[in-house]
Amino acid sequence: MEEEMVILVNERDEQIGLMPKMEAHEKALLHRAFSVFILNEKEEMLLQQRSLDKYHSPGLWTNTCCSHQREGETSIEAGTRRLREEMGFTTELTETTSFIYKAVFDNGLTEHEFDHVLVGSYNEEPVINPEEVNDWKWMPIQEIREDIRINPGIYTAWFKIIFEKFYEHIVS
Repeated sequence: MEEEMVILVNERDEQIGLMPKMEAHEKALLHRAFSVFILNEKEEMLLQQRSLDKYHSPGLWTNTCCSHQREGETSIEAGTRRLREEMGFTTELTETTSFIYKAVFDNGLTEHEFDHVLVGSYNEEPVINPEEVNDWKWMPIQEIREDIRINPGIYTAWFKIIFEKFYEHIVS
């Protein structure tokens, strides 16, 4: 299987090249990514627990899904594709904001991403892909904020950053 390529970008999100995903994470190079947040009519957020086999942040709770755009793919197209692959459903997504973050992991890899935040609505149960997702749950938004404060170690780095800095873009 061919290794997934990520889109290298500058700080204005302009494409400057392509690189294998693992190499970009080893070299901590800025690349394009997206994070999907799905909310239901009860003002709950659909969280996933990452597969225990993920190369970083295994078993941690995070937003509904996230990944990297492919060359020629919009953030919305990429988010729709990955939502279907990981959580087994599709819904209309809206891009709300974007930001750059950097998170260094214990295994020597670094996420340095220009992350596009996508939000959608869904009220059913997902059909998770066990290769990608270990578990899932709907959680009231206010409870998430409190749980991140009490138990920060059970959540991914990017989820904590997005939830703290861009809360108003997610729930509006």
